[in-house]
Amino acid sequence: MERMCELEIGFSRSAGKQEALNELMSQIMGSYSVSDDEGPLVDAVEAFLKKQPHLTVRRHGDTLVASTDFGRARRVILAGHLDTVPVIDNFPPKWLEPGDPLIREDVAAGHEHERVIWGRGATDMKGSDAAMLYLAATLTDAKYDLTYVFYDHEEVAAEKNGLRKVVETHPDWITGDFAIIGEPTDCGIEGGCNGTMRFDVITHGVAAHSARAWMGDNAIHKAAEILNRLNAHEDRAIDVDGLTYQEGLNATLISGGKGTNVIPDECRVHVNYRFAPDKSLAEAKALMIGADAGAELGNGEHRATGGVFEGFGIEMKDESPSARPGLTSPLAQSLVKLVKERTGRDPLAKLGWTDVARFSMLGIPAVNLGAGSPLLAHKHDEQLPESDLLLLTNLLEDWLR
Repeated sequence: MERMCELEIGFSRSAGKQEALNELMSQIMGSYSVSDDEGPLVDAVEAFLKKQPHLTVRRHGDTLVASTDFGRARRVILAGHLDTVPVIDNFPPKWLEPGDPLIREDVAAGHEHERVIWGRGATDMKGSDAAMLYLAATLTDAKYDLTYVFYDHEEVAAEKNGLRKVVETHPDWITGDFAIIGEPTDCGIEGGCNGTMRFDVITHGVAAHSARAWMGDNAIHKAAEILNRLNAHEDRAIDVDGLTYQEGLNATLISGGKGTNVIPDECRVHVNYRFAPDKSLAEAKALMIGADAGAELGNGEHRATGGVFEGFGIEMKDESPSARPGLTSPLAQSLVKLVKERTGRDPLAKLGWTDVARFSMLGIPAVNLGAGSPLLAHKHDEQLPESDLLLLTNLLEDWLR
């Protein structure tokens, strides 16, 4: 696979805004940055940010924090992750001219006469990264002090998340009155986020030769009850502060057995629970496995004492809290007003997990606002019309000035 080396990020200061944004987008899209391989792109972004005399740039691992010191009374954080999910025959990227058959019908419907960039990361979330890089270089007269965070490992387990590591190691770098996460939202505001947890639900049996199955106890057969409980569970739509969050409880992987002629002695069903921000992480876990099951990340298997999976073995794999909408602060309300005036869009609930939850835990109100459709995130035909870059940049620029 072709990967760019010694990438240089920049744009001509004589270029128009759309041209400059397109140039930045081409550069960061052309850098392969699947989680664990963000380093070269981070290096290039760091070099670009350090060229801006009004920014103080710090780095921890592969996360960059660039801050202004304008002496303003309030500080706004703009954050975006630089990593992507694995490629699916969608790297390197390419610009598609109007009428190209690779342009999706739903994208073309609103952007008939403009170019579209196609490839991994176009919507999640290099479009927003390009807008933030442009602002980091050009916004030298903002009415707030600004902190730009470009971080690694957002698309994998929470333990690797670069923003989490910076918050834990250098909490003084991540302070502010309001935060914007550039996750794709079609340039509308999506408030809060669902929480998420992943865990194995485990059955045990006794191994035996399949010719003498009565000598064993089939763990895979026992897993039928796990699937029955999943099928019987009714996912709910829950209103939180005026926004509707859709919950989901699903099996995403299943494994068991050691041979084609061996009665399996263990089966694991991997379950993902997406829960609304009306409940804490502890409350969500109690609904799944009971309040006193004792199952925590890294402490092995424990028996569920209650909840949906009562009686089964549980091993926690990943967990992240939800976040309430965060739209009550004056900064959030002024941004909501501007987005409504420009786009006609009212805030929606963010159904996936995002790092607004991390800011919420820090007591910093945060919203999702980014370029591109969230419905295209992670798809093989990820793509972004060029006008989304301009719309997002103009919204943020006008709100920050």
